[in-house]
Amino acid sequence: MSRYQAAVLGLGLLFLLLLYVGLSRPPEQTSWLWRHPNVTILAGVTRGNSPIFYREVLPLHQARRVEVVLLHGKAFSSHTWEQLGTLQLLSQRGYRAIALDLPGFGNSAASREASTEVGRAKLLERVLQDLEVHNAVLVSPSLSGLYALPFLMQGHRQLQGFVPIAPTSTQNYTQEQFWAVKTPTLILYGELDHILAPKSLRQLRHLPNHSVVKLPNAGHACYIQKPRDFHLVLLDFLDHLP
Repeated sequence: MSRYQAAVLGLGLLFLLLLYVGLSRPPEQTSWLWRHPNVTILAGVTRGNSPIFYREVLPLHQARRVEVVLLHGKAFSSHTWEQLGTLQLLSQRGYRAIALDLPGFGNSAASREASTEVGRAKLLERVLQDLEVHNAVLVSPSLSGLYALPFLMQGHRQLQGFVPIAPTSTQNYTQEQFWAVKTPTLILYGELDHILAPKSLRQLRHLPNHSVVKLPNAGHACYIQKPRDFHLVLLDFLDHLP
């Protein structure tokens, strides 16, 4: 065998070795979740004058009592919760979960009804009725506080839990209004959010039935920057609701 042939053979063996090593490595995960091939994400649009696009997962196992409704911030949509794996994870843990595209975002058209506080609260109430959500836990980051907070203040019986993540518009309500809310609440915020988080926290602390969790080394969209920590905290809150 010539030196040239030996060199070619050596390179071929090296290539096969590198290919084997590359194929045998476990895939890297970009978010923390339990993937399951049986999780199906459904999609649909609600009825009425202001149709809302939604993504939904059903419980893979025995259903829990509460249903998780996921809103979103200004730069995001319902698809965010699919990308993070939150919808899939909740399904695997026995929760029905629904992620909404708020009016003017994602696949939901803008709505005149969303221009007023009363209209936004009614819109969210109607969406939950259309989707037959009876025991909702509302997850509300940032901009979605415009919808979640007026709905919260109305004291709906169907609202079993509230998870605000540095929501907007907390300044629109008085200390007395927050005191009157009895809904179990998990207040979440990122350690590096130095603007909206402290502003909203000052008001949300007046909720009588609340706990506070600060996610370290995370900014305003802390649930995206620290999905593993966010999922752990959210599941712990949901699993301990009465």
